[in-house]
Amino acid sequence: MARTTPHDHPLTEGEPLYRRIATELLGELRDGTIPPGERLPGERQLAEHFEVSRETVRQALEVLRRDGLVATDRRGSHAALPGLPVETPASSGFPLGARCAGRGTVSRATVTWEAPPPGHAEVLEVAPARPTLVHRYWSASADGRDLRTAVTSFSAVALAEVEELGRYRDRADGTGAAELRRAYDWMRRAGLTLHHRDTIAPVAGTPSVRVTRRVHDQYARPLEITELVMDAQEDALVYEFTVPAAL
Repeated sequence: MARTTPHDHPLTEGEPLYRRIATELLGELRDGTIPPGERLPGERQLAEHFEVSRETVRQALEVLRRDGLVATDRRGSHAALPGLPVETPASSGFPLGARCAGRGTVSRATVTWEAPPPGHAEVLEVAPARPTLVHRYWSASADGRDLRTAVTSFSAVALAEVEELGRYRDRADGTGAAELRRAYDWMRRAGLTLHHRDTIAPVAGTPSVRVTRRVHDQYARPLEITELVMDAQEDALVYEFTVPAAL
């Protein structure tokens, strides 16, 4: 949310300053200066940015909240504009590798409520036998050859903080299709800043590679771990990132 030129606040007759600030802030939300779902700076920083008092900022935020353009939870406010990229499949990439399907490719994704696979519990900081939400993805070529398999386990923090994920607990029986490709967007809308750490290693004796992704939030709390195995000779690994604007 960097500013290179001073703000000017010419007011129309009878227009309160806070409404003009609300309009300017809405403009920065719409043009991506503050990406959809990202947390807004605090009132003090916004007051300095717009060169107004914190009370003016507070009133401007209330205008946007009433219009459904900003949402506030215990961690602060974040953009909630409808119809922007946070809601579109193009901005989603979950689970890792789930968008590889090509002509003739078949795929399946399910969720279960079970103890996480070996190695996941330690990363997620949960007891090994404690059940959690586990997502599995599988794709194969037209001749039945496996292309990708992926398993993702979510932490108790992710399930508690992200309402959309928490709803899956009661229907995570492994039978229905899992529509979790927006999971990272859901996390961002919940006010979480996502930090990804991806490790790629060959699978001994095979043409495949194993990609391990660990995600934590701005408080260093683990959110999820994904392990993906893919045929490196038949498939391409594509990474997509949305980089927030500098504040």
